[in-house]
Amino acid sequence: MDNAAIVGVAQTKYERRKKDHIFADLVFDVTRAALEDAGLTIDDIDSVVTVSNDFFDGRTISGMAVGDASGGQDKNISTVSGDGTFGAFYGLMRVLSGYKATIVVAHYKGSEGSLPITTNGMFDPIFHRHLGIDAISSAAIQANAYLTRYGIREEDIAQVSVKNHGNAKHNPFAQLPMEITVADVMKSRKIAEPLKLLDCCPISDGAAAIIIAGEEVAAKCKTKPAWVKGVAHCCEEYFLGDRDLANPVALRDAARRAYAMAGIRSPMDEIDIAEVLEPFSYMEPLWLEGLEFCKPGEGGNLIGKGITTMGGKLPVNPSGGALSANPVLVAGLARLIEASLQVRGDAGARQVKDAGTALAHGFNGPCGQSHCVWIVSGNR
Repeated sequence: MDNAAIVGVAQTKYERRKKDHIFADLVFDVTRAALEDAGLTIDDIDSVVTVSNDFFDGRTISGMAVGDASGGQDKNISTVSGDGTFGAFYGLMRVLSGYKATIVVAHYKGSEGSLPITTNGMFDPIFHRHLGIDAISSAAIQANAYLTRYGIREEDIAQVSVKNHGNAKHNPFAQLPMEITVADVMKSRKIAEPLKLLDCCPISDGAAAIIIAGEEVAAKCKTKPAWVKGVAHCCEEYFLGDRDLANPVALRDAARRAYAMAGIRSPMDEIDIAEVLEPFSYMEPLWLEGLEFCKPGEGGNLIGKGITTMGGKLPVNPSGGALSANPVLVAGLARLIEASLQVRGDAGARQVKDAGTALAHGFNGPCGQSHCVWIVSGNR
């Protein structure tokens, strides 16, 4: 891979409802903040990628509503309708194809819509959509498949919620920093068997932005670059019933491609911190298996052994993850921002000691239909 780096990052505080901000307000704020972080001006940017979704925004051609706010005037601008890691992937390809610097912005206001209605649209309109299945009920199906196959207890996945909400206490952008126990998770209201309220992410509003640049622009930035070492994405079958939900094959393929590009042979030994997108608590151990940090069925043991805690061998989601704030589309970009801050040494109270190489992950579609994996490093 040619040298490209994330040189500027910004995110809003994530909240249940930002009633005093429209989409363009959110995007303008993070665009300006990312430029300030990098020490650049909008004139240094020659490409813009916005991340939005017509269904979530409640309008057609939703990217047009934030074009000006993201600095797209007189620039090559395009929109990705999916998780922010995929938008960043597109932005990276632009830089590698000759643009000097691309800003990638993502926004979402979950407070202004109905997640069950909009996520029902992910499914096949002939056989599945009329069943009323949505992001939550499909996740419950996947959780059951995963827990049943490997004999994982609900208490085991509840530990993920305890850890991540606790980590969020050190993240000023997190929506739900909480000190909770496994017992609190287990007695919280049942949402969809086996998922309880504290196994699930909150509804969130927010936005985020990153600037990806080539060496020429990176050299004049005031921040330490987070160099992109590897990135890949893969997708599996559309029909939910055609997939083995307890075996994240698309994630495994994406991870292997990203590792190969980055020259990583042993992920557990060579990666210092991981930010994975886990809107539901069971997803963190399942995704860690797909990322090959452990064998299938062993993800639930990692947190119990202290491996994924802040003081463990592989801290996972020091930011608090999506369980502590899940602005859809933005959440994956937030994982990439957090990974970049870690290798820069700028993560504040959530900083992992000696974090030289970090992994960031995002996904699209029900139950992780497609995954995007990034490897970033503080060293060129």
